This record gives sequence, structure tokens and C-alpha cells, in this order.
Amino acid sequence: MKTPVIDAHCDTLHYPLQGKGSLVEGIPDAHVDLPRLQAGGVHAQVFACWIPVDQQRHGATTFALRLIETFYREVARSNGALFPVLSTQDLEHLGEEGRVGGILSLEGAEPLDGHLELLHAFHRLGVRWLGLTWNYRNAVADGIADARSRGGLTPFGEEVVQACGTLGMVVDVSHLAPAGVEDVLTLASGPVVASHSNARALRDHPRNLSDDQARGIAATGGVIGVTFVPAFLTDDPDSASLDHVLDHIEYLVQLVGVDHVGIGSDFDGIDHPPRGLEHAGHFSRLREGLAQRGFTAQDIEAILGGNWLRVLKEILPKEA
Repeated sequence: MKTPVIDAHCDTLHYPLQGKGSLVEGIPDAHVDLPRLQAGGVHAQVFACWIPVDQQRHGATTFALRLIETFYREVARSNGALFPVLSTQDLEHLGEEGRVGGILSLEGAEPLDGHLELLHAFHRLGVRWLGLTWNYRNAVADGIADARSRGGLTPFGEEVVQACGTLGMVVDVSHLAPAGVEDVLTLASGPVVASHSNARALRDHPRNLSDDQARGIAATGGVIGVTFVPAFLTDDPDSASLDHVLDHIEYLVQLVGVDHVGIGSDFDGIDHPPRGLEHAGHFSRLREGLAQRGFTAQDIEAILGGNWLRVLKEILPKEA
């Protein structure tokens, strides 16, 4: 099996949920759909279930379930071209010609509604990745917008992190307040990831990682997904380009090593992607850009998917 290309974050499921196109047939207004993933050589996509702010306190569970059902409807209409990744057995099919694996994530633990049983229920429904918070406080922890309170994981949050380890779910600290990141790094028994965060040393933004946080993630065996969000790339978001993405990759590789850097685009969670990476069909430009920066073929394979594959092999259950 060749090393698959894996993108660790997109918010695309809202489009088919709202009847604005199909992942399988194409979504003109979106950055991600099956034809563009195939054109860009992407073999696995993490599809986030993000809950709109007005439903995060009331209705989050229902909204997440609607997004999950939307994903499975798209799988059903794809005739096998889009398939759910539920176990390490499914990882063996990544890279097969014309097929894309979909990994479901919750972006924020609001759908759990404070009940650990719901984490187990979402796992049964195929969720294999948990972003503990979005920007705001929930029952698990404080989000980055609440960082001034210096709140970390709650007792429930600690239970959730431990249960993820037992169930075989990836724990994601993107959007988490600094105290929570520290708590997760202390508590987690396996790799911790930041699916879509950049280097604060290059762009001083609260959503980006400090050098110490990046080193801490790497120390768990985890991966940092460099993201395409213009405001996280540069002080002048309107100028954001492929080169800025490569700058963050290069910096993080030098800081924590090539085995701990990946890609988490945040496509369809941003209005205007960086120039040169306007949609998923342009993923191959990352390969070209990294080669021009002097990265070896082996290192490029690791960054574009091999590192995420390693983490998934370690965390996911052996069987669905």
C-alpha cells in the first residue's frame, strides 16, 4: 500500500445537510467534495461535525446526529468510492484507486451533553475523533475564547479523555484553552493531536500552538495538522498563500521533527483559502512545494499522510 494522503479537518458536511450539493456528485460552492479529493490525490478526509454557535447549548446532539446521517447517506450513494474508516482494517484500503476514506469527528464535545454514555453512542455511530472544544467553554473544558479563566479539563473532561483511550478515539486539542492542553498532555495514554493549528512563533494568534505545546504533542507521539486558515498563517490574511503554509510546515518540522507534522486544511471552515490552495483538488501542490523546499520524498510522504496514518493505526480499534 502506498502512503495515503490524509487531511485531518474539514467542515464540509454542512453543505449536503442543507441540500447545497452532494459530496459524491460535487458541491460547487464548497472546497471539498469527492471529485476534488480524487483530483487532489487525497485518500482520507476527516469530516468534522461542527455545531453552529446558536445550537451549541441546546440542540447540539441532534445537529451532530443529522451531520452523521448526512455522511452515511453520501457513503451509500457513492457506490463504494467513499467509505467510513472505523478500524485499522479500514486503513488498509486507503490509497486504493478512486476511493476516499471518511473519518467522522466531533468538533467540540457539546453533543455529549455531559453524558459519558453519549461518547460511547457516538463511537457506535462511527465517530473516531474528538475535538474537546470549539472556541467556547463546554462540560469538558474551556475553549480558547475562555482562556483568560485559565480553566483546564473538568472532572467530566478527564473521564472523556480516558474513555477515548479505551474506545479508540483520537483526542484533538485544537481550539482548547492552554490549561486544557496541558491537562490532556499529562493525562493522555497515547498520541495527542492538534488537527488544525499552526505555529504561534510565526503568527501570534491564540489558536496557534506555542513551541512548548508543539513539543508536548510531539512527545506523546502525536501530530500537528498545519491549517490553511489565513488568519492563522500570517498577520496579513489577505496575502495568505501556499508559501505561508509551507513556512509553518518547515518551522514545525525543525521544531519537533518531521514525524509530528501533518495537514489539517479546515476547508469549508474558511471563506477564502490561501492562494494556490483554493480547494482540495490542489493538494498535489503541497507535494510540489515541499519538494522545492528541499524535503525528501520520504519526508513528504510522512507530512502528507504517513504521520496521521501512524497515529490512526495506534489509536483506532482493530475491528469495527
